[in-house]
Amino acid sequence: MVIEASGGADTTWVPFLAGAACWMVVYLVLPRPLWIYVVGHELTHALWVWLLGGRVREFRATSRGGHVIVSKTNFLIALAPYFFPLYAVLLVAAFSVGHLIWDWKHYLVWFHLLVGAAYAFHVTLTGHVLKTRQTDITDQGYLFSAVIIFLGNVSVLLIGIPLLAAKVDLRTALGWWLECTVEVFRAIARLI
Repeated sequence: MVIEASGGADTTWVPFLAGAACWMVVYLVLPRPLWIYVVGHELTHALWVWLLGGRVREFRATSRGGHVIVSKTNFLIALAPYFFPLYAVLLVAAFSVGHLIWDWKHYLVWFHLLVGAAYAFHVTLTGHVLKTRQTDITDQGYLFSAVIIFLGNVSVLLIGIPLLAAKVDLRTALGWWLECTVEVFRAIARLI
């Protein structure tokens, strides 16, 4: 509903999908930039530790893996790199600041292209990494981790799509989501 109401496919959705397609070509043809992914993965752990009031004592990232030693942890801190697209969020933050200072409305097409590439980077490399044994996942349990990662990614999209489209406000989009969710539960209740 948000995508349908947002309009502007030529300045929002086509560039976004083109950016994702460009990244897919890079992902399939060139060597995977695992060091960049691991740095982002570990930075996401660190960011969520800071957001939840903890401290980072050690940070290490190489192309073979990395780790952070922190003062506190929980399932959000452990699983955040699998649902929080750090590079896409940093891109949005940098563009937002630039837009406030220099009025970058003429660069929105390029912004959407880069966000599409950054989000595809997150999705593909997270999928690639999840094929290997990840202690973040095993420590939390596979089923619990899968549910949290799924719900986290859905939440990012529920919040991110209205912000990206900029035609439907977040409150309206979340209201539509709530209405549709209630209707699904009502339909299930009628079947039972």
